[in-house]
Amino acid sequence: MTTTGEDHVTARGGPWWWGRRRSAVLDVGLAVVSALECGLEGIPFARDAGIPVAAGVLFGLLAGSVLVVRRHWPIAVVLVVIAITPAQMGFLMGLVGLYTLAASELPRRIIASLAGMSLVGTFIVTLVRVRQDMARGELDLGDWFVPFASVATSVGLTAPPVLLGLYVGARRRLMESLRERADSLERELQLLAERAEERAEWARNEERTRIAREMHDVVAHRVSLMVVHAAALQAVARKDPEKAVKNAALVGDMGRQALTELREMLGVLRSGGDGAGRRAGSALPLAAVGAAAAAAASRAVSEERPGGAEGPSLSEIDELVGQSAAAGMVVALSVEGEGRSYAGVVESTAYRVVQEALTNVHKHAPGAKTYVRLAHRVSEIAMQVENEPPPEAGSSARLPSGGNGLVGMKERVSALGGVFVSGPTDAGGVPGVGGDSGVVGRPAAGDGDW
Repeated sequence: MTTTGEDHVTARGGPWWWGRRRSAVLDVGLAVVSALECGLEGIPFARDAGIPVAAGVLFGLLAGSVLVVRRHWPIAVVLVVIAITPAQMGFLMGLVGLYTLAASELPRRIIASLAGMSLVGTFIVTLVRVRQDMARGELDLGDWFVPFASVATSVGLTAPPVLLGLYVGARRRLMESLRERADSLERELQLLAERAEERAEWARNEERTRIAREMHDVVAHRVSLMVVHAAALQAVARKDPEKAVKNAALVGDMGRQALTELREMLGVLRSGGDGAGRRAGSALPLAAVGAAAAAAASRAVSEERPGGAEGPSLSEIDELVGQSAAAGMVVALSVEGEGRSYAGVVESTAYRVVQEALTNVHKHAPGAKTYVRLAHRVSEIAMQVENEPPPEAGSSARLPSGGNGLVGMKERVSALGGVFVSGPTDAGGVPGVGGDSGVVGRPAAGDGDW
């Protein structure tokens, strides 16, 4: 983690306009040295100007102490330096002031103007002083020395601090830009991490729903039929032993099929199918578990299907209707249009829809006559399962309902772009769940697509 942005701002702990205490100590120290220098330089200035020495020293002390405000008012410091240049004092203040001005955030034209004024002022004062010294005979050099000394002195006292200040200012702005960029990237990473966590949670919820739907579809139907057969077995056990034996065999077969399906799905959830999760010492990703559970469920339902086709198909609806008929339900199956093959996921979804609808009739309208209709159209397939009102004395079997069957059917059909409708008919029934239920699947575009 970098100390950037807001953390950088909160790190400010200096008094007044100073960001840090050591900056305040540095500026106060420079101001004291500058005041002493200007105070000493005020002695010859007072003698040349014909004023008391104490006044010259006091003037120098006051002028040099202005350096303490260099960070807050750099323009004021440079203007004072320009003002006292004729008195030949404030060399340290001039260097530090120009450096601070160039390193500040002020516009470049202001920096260039003040630096130019300081350069011109230093050049003029140096030119005058050198000419006066040569006139008094203190310097015995050629005429070329006067402009050379003036230019060298003015450039030497102005250019280095200005260039250094520009470099430091540019570097500081670059560091601030990098710091802000690092803060921005850190915030973006946090947002991406939060979004990734949200997507992962969404994926986990989706896969949980998918696993629950698959287990419901492949197990609930068989268990419902087992309960119905068990109730029928109890009713005819003494009156018709042969029928009782037949019903017992059916219950056993369905129970074995249900156990096989559960065993395969639980094996997938425990080991990921091939044991790779156990060998790696980590859990199988939930998405892989969902897909594997669906595949296992499909294999379990179609374990006796010739050819080893993947998932249930429309050709097995006859067998599905026959199982319900064997459980005592009066079921009429009708098919419209010319049958053809669809995509595997479409046929599997159609089978599951009919299966769940028949299961609901077993649960909520036992003994009611049921109609199953399939319609093969130009680019779609439609299913409708509808039952008449149940008789007064229905089956004694009591089948619990979790309320997830219709939700699962709607999710399956909607995932393929189809339309799902359920509810009572005019003849009566239990609204929305049992009694009378209609299911319609319609493709959006193309053969085999829902």
